[in-house]
Amino acid sequence: MIEQIKDVLGSLGIELYCIVESVQESIECFFIRKKLDLKRGTDLTDYSVTVFCPFEKDGQKMLGSSVLNLHPGMEVEELKEVLQKAYEAAALVCNPYYELNKGTKEEAVLADSTFAGKSLEENTKQMVAALYEADVFEDTFINSAEIFATHTVRHIVNACAVDVSYETYQVSGEYVVQCTTPQDVETYHTFSYRDANVQTLRKEVEEAITITRERAKAQNPPKAGDYTILLSGKHINTLLRYYVERSKTGMVYQKFSNYEIDALVQGQEIQKDALTMYLKAKEPYSAEGIPMKDRLLLQDGTLKTLHGGIRFASYLGVEPTGEYSSIEVMAGSQTVEELKASPYLYIASFSDFQMDEFSGYFGGEIRLAFLYDGKSVTPVTGGSINGSILEAQKHMTFSKELYCCEQYEGPYMVRIENVAVAGLQE
Repeated sequence: MIEQIKDVLGSLGIELYCIVESVQESIECFFIRKKLDLKRGTDLTDYSVTVFCPFEKDGQKMLGSSVLNLHPGMEVEELKEVLQKAYEAAALVCNPYYELNKGTKEEAVLADSTFAGKSLEENTKQMVAALYEADVFEDTFINSAEIFATHTVRHIVNACAVDVSYETYQVSGEYVVQCTTPQDVETYHTFSYRDANVQTLRKEVEEAITITRERAKAQNPPKAGDYTILLSGKHINTLLRYYVERSKTGMVYQKFSNYEIDALVQGQEIQKDALTMYLKAKEPYSAEGIPMKDRLLLQDGTLKTLHGGIRFASYLGVEPTGEYSSIEVMAGSQTVEELKASPYLYIASFSDFQMDEFSGYFGGEIRLAFLYDGKSVTPVTGGSINGSILEAQKHMTFSKELYCCEQYEGPYMVRIENVAVAGLQE
């Protein structure tokens, strides 16, 4: 259908375009306890088409764009109608002119994954087995789960000779852990892997079961005040997204961020661990057909890369890198045991932990935390934290132990001093 779309674009006089074809097969499994309740397979093909309209305004060259989704089976007349409307909409978008990504026809890139070469059924069974291996308790168990196994082939072509394709595999899902005593509580968890990380998933489920059992014991929120807090796993990824978002070319060009190469973005008064962070290329090409590779983002707290697509990179005069969704952070200076050696509030679970990339404020409501007063550890629930990474970044200490998920590889735990906690008032 790509050729048909190109033919219609040509008949309309639309010379600049980018077409992304996505062909996806998937299996979806739904479980109640350990019993398979529903299984279904899907095959989906769709086309994302960006049309560009070059024009002049007040003597300046402009390039408007408009994106639309097409589906197989559309008739030629229908294609003409929707593509013409998209082109007319693009003519109303006054973006300064930039060149589209240029390329050539390349060989298809096969997935470098342990899922490759196996059926979706095999991949699903493997991860389901890992999911339920730790589900061995009578009072704490996975009460429901959804598992999705997908194989996707993307083909990207544009008007400047880009013609690339690649495949990816993924098994993702969500599950709810329930504990019935001493009170009935539930916790919600997600996972996503491009490789068969059965040991990692098994460990995540073990931790989820432990967290849920402790949540059932927790009764009261911590007292309000400033605490040294500990965060772990995916919450560190959320925290460090601040640097990823602020270093995007779109954020910089639009003056939402003042980041520039070699800027000390972690501040000039780093008292603990300085961050070294990499952008990880999980796919060989971006949606614009830009070749993707791992890139150094921060080195000891200093910015080394501005990253983003062709448009804003062109405006800033930097190399277009494509869009990144995954990071790798170098190990910290202390063990988890050392991070827990003095009083802390370890927030193991939030209702929703968020980072505001514009202000640098982070926070969330506490579902489960462990309060260590120097003598004993008490599970607590309720209240919230509210901090600023602009203050926290001066005294962040990361663990030597590592954690891995699809979007984050790096220290398992971080210790941050003097974070405000809203809780019981004395």
